[in-house]
Amino acid sequence: MIVIPAIDIMDGKVVRLLRGKEQDITVYSDDPVAIAKKWESYGAELLHVVDLDGAIHGTAKNFEIITRIAATVNIPVQLGGGVRNKYDLARYLTSGVSRVILGTKAIENREFLKEVLAEWKGQIIVSIDCKDGLVAHHGWTEVSNVRAIEFAKELKGLGLKCLIYTDIGRDGTLGGPNLEGLTEILESVHLSVIASGGVSSIKDIQKLLALEPKGLWGIITGKAIYEDKLDLRQAIRLCSPKE
Repeated sequence: MIVIPAIDIMDGKVVRLLRGKEQDITVYSDDPVAIAKKWESYGAELLHVVDLDGAIHGTAKNFEIITRIAATVNIPVQLGGGVRNKYDLARYLTSGVSRVILGTKAIENREFLKEVLAEWKGQIIVSIDCKDGLVAHHGWTEVSNVRAIEFAKELKGLGLKCLIYTDIGRDGTLGGPNLEGLTEILESVHLSVIASGGVSSIKDIQKLLALEPKGLWGIITGKAIYEDKLDLRQAIRLCSPKE
């Protein structure tokens, strides 16, 4: 299992939102590329980059910054936020981004999802962003009537290999991950799962490590490492395979 630092970008700055709300924003840096290099130097094996402007407005607002990150670091970059057509998806994948995360488009258009999974296979991840067990979309501003667990099963049937599970009620709260929701997903579908939302301490990492045998492949952390609640180096060492 790996620990994946998050770099959320809005207006060209590195920020974190509380439960995805624009009005609850904290700015941590005006240099996303420098932050990417910092997390790489700490031993990160993968970066999770989110175009928050894109997620909210549905267009690739921070394309140049994100592709500059991908060109600067020597580790893979996965990108989410506002990718809702094949043009933007292909543009990112041919500009250095390793994997693209779909959220809104995946829940709204299954035919589109089938097409891109057939074309790009392992380079597509779907993010299941949940509120009270239901899938949220459009930058978390709308909640569907689709149950997360049923959506996960459908995604497996379509050939998806990896998904991100986010409890948006915990994102940015440092309140700990939703272990119950994660366990339900892991036990229901045999996919590689990345946990996101609420990770705040080494104790949280240890709890999540217990889910690795069930298929938990990665842990995304954001606010905790920006506010020095979680030592990223220590977390990476804890999750590294023992010699």
